[in-house]
Amino acid sequence: MDAAVDILDRRGTSGLTMRSLAEGLDVTATALYWHVNTKEDVLDLAFDHIFGEVALPEPTEWQHDVRHLMKAWRAVLLRHPWAPAWIGRPVLGPHVLARTEFLQSALSRGGLTDLHLAVTTHLLANHVIGSALTEATFRRTSDPGLRLDARRHITADPTAFPTLNASGHLDANRWNDDELFERGLDAILATTHTKNATAPHPNTSSRATH
Repeated sequence: MDAAVDILDRRGTSGLTMRSLAEGLDVTATALYWHVNTKEDVLDLAFDHIFGEVALPEPTEWQHDVRHLMKAWRAVLLRHPWAPAWIGRPVLGPHVLARTEFLQSALSRGGLTDLHLAVTTHLLANHVIGSALTEATFRRTSDPGLRLDARRHITADPTAFPTLNASGHLDANRWNDDELFERGLDAILATTHTKNATAPHPNTSSRATH
């Protein structure tokens, strides 16, 4: 999969074809079809391959483990900017599933179960994917001065956007992407911890209503 990942990193998903991959491997395109049926199969395999770059440590404190995994996941997606947009389809490769298992195992050690576990997994995954997708897209397609121009547009008329001015919206000198991402993780985990500590157990609620 190294050849496919190399093409994807340099050319994006539109630049990966069975022909280009065959050339990179010095084989015929026909030979590839003995191993994969479509380009989408190659992308699935490549996506799972890069997830192998996310190291899985020995479990420790559950929130520490969640933060470690989410930060490593974001770093991988930013190293491979084609990848965030590919997460819209289920990927069932061994590396992806092992890391999802690690995440839910950590959340379970924090006391999450059933719907609460599913919702928190969804929130964390979308936080990572959304952050990586917007950052990767911005870095790849935008002029470096574009964000500065956007901030100037907001600050040019403070009375029109008082809250955006006060919050530092699009001000990279005030809040950089790394800090915003990590503070977002803190907010999700803090909410999760609070709800887990205060919410009644589902079985208790059921008994109370009968």
